[in-house]
Amino acid sequence: MRNWRRCGPITPCPSMGVGLSIGGAGRLDAGHLARLRALCDRYEPESFSEHLAWSSHGAEYLNDLLPLPYTSGTLAAVCDHVDQVQQVLGRRMLLENPATYVLFAQSDIPETEFLAQIAARTGCGLLLDINNVFVSCTNHRRDPRAYLADFPMDGVGEIHLGGHAAEDLPSGPLLIDSHGAVVADPVWTLYGQVIDRIGPVPTLVDGTTTCLPGRSWPPRPRAPMPS
Repeated sequence: MRNWRRCGPITPCPSMGVGLSIGGAGRLDAGHLARLRALCDRYEPESFSEHLAWSSHGAEYLNDLLPLPYTSGTLAAVCDHVDQVQQVLGRRMLLENPATYVLFAQSDIPETEFLAQIAARTGCGLLLDINNVFVSCTNHRRDPRAYLADFPMDGVGEIHLGGHAAEDLPSGPLLIDSHGAVVADPVWTLYGQVIDRIGPVPTLVDGTTTCLPGRSWPPRPRAPMPS
């Protein structure tokens, strides 16, 4: 925290949450929110973000970011939670797209539309984690370029990059958002396509081992993103 306060006057420092359980069915933890407000008031981060995920059930807290079905019911619940966070913090928050490993049969709203509707209803911004896009699309056998073509880019206030782990299964590759490897070349390529499309956006390489000295930012050449 001491280093964070020292860095503040030199370079903008974002703050990222992992424990609010924005996507949970229950109420947000008022004590957690109060402590978060105190932290933001004290250190004045450039931005605050949370993940579109849930991580608690009742009084039980899970050390993970778990997925949720994309339905009208969960959309309303997430919007209520985002409204509550922004009201308590007195600031606009950013909501991050998740890395996912399962899909729900009851989901009837595409993730990109789900995020767009949250931003429209609550006024929150979006944090685009491009590694999460690549991980999720690979796991679900989808095209990350198509996902990004549908993403509501006008709401993006910050971009994250990170590394992932890979496991070969009989059904195909499984990627894990580990933040413990260098940023993969396809992720750099997607990042470059996004920046070509929307212009410069504050970007964080998230993790301690995800960037190598001397690596170009991002590698070129790259193919254009579908319009």
